[in-house]
Amino acid sequence: MHQLKIIGSYTLLCISCLTIMVGALVAPGLIKISSALGVSDNAILLVTLPALGAIIFAPIAGKLIDRYGAYKSVIAGLFLYGFLGVSVYWLYGPMLVFTNRVLLGGVTALVMAGSTVLISQWYFAKARLDMIAKQGMAIELGGVIFLSLGGLFASWHWALPLSLYLVSWIFLVMLLLFIPKRHPNELQTNAPKQAILDNKTLSLNSIYAIAVLSMIAFFTSIILLPISMHEKNYNEEQVGFLLAFISLIAVVTANFMPKLTRIFREKKVLVLAFIAYSASFFCFLQQGAALLVIGAVFSGIGFGLSVPLLNHMTVELSDIKVRGRNLSFFTMAIFSGQFLTSFVEYIPGGITNVFISGVIFCLLVVMTLSASLIGFQQKQRQ
Repeated sequence: MHQLKIIGSYTLLCISCLTIMVGALVAPGLIKISSALGVSDNAILLVTLPALGAIIFAPIAGKLIDRYGAYKSVIAGLFLYGFLGVSVYWLYGPMLVFTNRVLLGGVTALVMAGSTVLISQWYFAKARLDMIAKQGMAIELGGVIFLSLGGLFASWHWALPLSLYLVSWIFLVMLLLFIPKRHPNELQTNAPKQAILDNKTLSLNSIYAIAVLSMIAFFTSIILLPISMHEKNYNEEQVGFLLAFISLIAVVTANFMPKLTRIFREKKVLVLAFIAYSASFFCFLQQGAALLVIGAVFSGIGFGLSVPLLNHMTVELSDIKVRGRNLSFFTMAIFSGQFLTSFVEYIPGGITNVFISGVIFCLLVVMTLSASLIGFQQKQRQ
């Protein structure tokens, strides 16, 4: 029997939830946690350093997956994720704490790439695209759930949010119980290949670059909205609701992404994603709660139409022997985009100029993708 049971599919989606929570988990209680760990002068690094760790260690993670297999790699990654996440409680001072956060990011790269390889080993063709779309939904839904729990736990005690890292050990047990060690290799050669015409004009390096650009567009809003909304006299609860709403829209959009992809093809869907990002920045420039909500909808649409699709395209373009390596590079691209948004606040002219720059930046990406698509269609006619 080659089909993964529903509980096995659910396990893979649960593991995917760990990706976004690695840095965001401490965000709601950042002031308390950073003070208790002796890093209050550089508190923001508790959130951003895991992304840097993922960037640094992603190539190593890819080699481990290709050499030892995704199953064993994810087992090791889940164990270390819980251990490193909780052990920071016993550390104090910048050197020890920040080293811990970097290593935690490296382990996250192993878990993220390894879990995607597992999906590619159990799902094929249309089912694979659908499952990777669900993975994108799970990642964003994890952000909603764990951000909410992190804030609640932090209000009780500064260290309680760290206990949530141990959920990875629960997922480890689920992995061992519900996902067989042996995957259906023979289906890899017999499964019908999904025709992806647009991939002929998008190399893996292009996919990685677009992934970086998408994450820059997405996380720019996540980082700057709390600041801009505070200037407009919105309180923390309202900010949290809007950010959670963005993630919720991303979850819903990712659910429809496979259907849109089959209708419009990959590159046109990516164009739609960056049009949505551009519209979100334009809305965030304006005053008024209604436009903030509309902007949040567009931002969530941009993520839901881009990141899960780019993940799937990476799988489809990767030979099974190097799939772990290629997916680790995709992980590096995702976290690179997240980490680079740390510097957008240094753009001259304040937040207004950043949002204006975001509109222009996304439209340039739209024009580049559109020009490439038109060129490819002209070659087909010839």
